[in-house]
Amino acid sequence: MDYPHPILAREGWPFIAASLAASLLVWVVFGLGWSLPLWLATVFVVQFFRDPPRRVPADPLAVVSPADGRIVSLGRAQDPYAKRDALRISVFMNVFNVHSNRSPVDGEVVEVRYFPGRFFNADLDKASLENERNAVLLRSGAGLVTVVQVAGLIARRVLCYTAPGQALQRGQRFGFIRFGSRVDLYLPPDAVPKVSIGDKVHASSSVLAQFAPAAAS
Repeated sequence: MDYPHPILAREGWPFIAASLAASLLVWVVFGLGWSLPLWLATVFVVQFFRDPPRRVPADPLAVVSPADGRIVSLGRAQDPYAKRDALRISVFMNVFNVHSNRSPVDGEVVEVRYFPGRFFNADLDKASLENERNAVLLRSGAGLVTVVQVAGLIARRVLCYTAPGQALQRGQRFGFIRFGSRVDLYLPPDAVPKVSIGDKVHASSSVLAQFAPAAAS
């Protein structure tokens, strides 16, 4: 669900506090020089957990990106969670991207499924089905949409805050993945992609695809 602190994600507060405390302690006890590596680590932690507000496109047919990152997969595929043909778009997040996950469409959560798994590099296609992951099935006006949070080589924690029956709005925060990961998006097969492999995208503000007008009516 949404929460009222758009600058730093709540998931990062314990990490930021611990990093600040360690940096200050080493500075006081050993001096600034010894504490510099810890201050650099603190800067990294703060930037990793940034969670800025985003403008959501007004077009009701637009499917927005559920994550910041780079498009690493695009094409027709079988949705293994809804057992249907789909258009799959995958976004890879490196450690410098914002890792807050947001709903790509307006819809009702039908099901949430967690799958334990391995921790391959999330840039690899096999990570979609072999890594630890969490699938959220949404019923939108244009059909079923599946959003899959996939843990990566470094990411070891997938966080999801939504549940069946909840209504999500486009751009609404629903989860977080810590330290590098991937999000797979399965759309109805008649959705029209608006991105290409290699494109950089931003959660909530970048349009990944567009629903057919007839499907959304």
